[in-house]
Amino acid sequence: MIEVLYEDNHLIIVNKKNGDIVQGDKTGDRTLAEDVKSYIKEKYNKPGDVFLGITHRLDRPTSGIVIFAKTSKALTRINKMFAEKEIHKTYLAIVDNAPPKTKDTITHYLVRNRKQNKSYANNKEVSDSKKASLTYEIKAKSDKYFLLEIQLHTGRHHQIRAQLSKINCKIKGDMKYNFPRSNPDGGICLHAYKTEFIHPVKKEVIKIIAKPPDDKLWNYFISTT
Repeated sequence: MIEVLYEDNHLIIVNKKNGDIVQGDKTGDRTLAEDVKSYIKEKYNKPGDVFLGITHRLDRPTSGIVIFAKTSKALTRINKMFAEKEIHKTYLAIVDNAPPKTKDTITHYLVRNRKQNKSYANNKEVSDSKKASLTYEIKAKSDKYFLLEIQLHTGRHHQIRAQLSKINCKIKGDMKYNFPRSNPDGGICLHAYKTEFIHPVKKEVIKIIAKPPDDKLWNYFISTT
């Protein structure tokens, strides 16, 4: 079952569960895109293939908002909007340590290692690096963890995971980026929480919020913010 947050003739926006993969990779596992196509086909009794455009990706262990296009026109326009940074996304992350400041913008230079499927954050520009920038703010804390709200200024591979790990704010469950143990469900506590943009066809403001996974820690933090 998929959780649909918004749907019209042009777009369908869903709340991805951690562990779901947006589009196919070497694992050959069934994808979220296939599930969304099946949903559309069944709901509207569509014959033949269903068009579905993938506009962006979300890491497999991450949960939250994924925007798909239902028409080629919408896909072209949404892709342009992403390229021109006209789609605003807010993430939530549960981390193990408090960052240096309550709110700050941090910049690193990321080098992607494709064999390891991992990015390494550097404080200075190095060979093959790409500039990465985000703004974080502490929104809540528990006895062991801190809830950060994050705005991305660039869209690099594993950017939030790598940058937060670099400042010793490791995302709960993210063993790839130095958190000591996995979460029971295999996901990580990084969630694409909110998006806002002008609809590419209707030209009206779209604001979407996706509830984080239903577990004790997420529920605690959401209840306190």
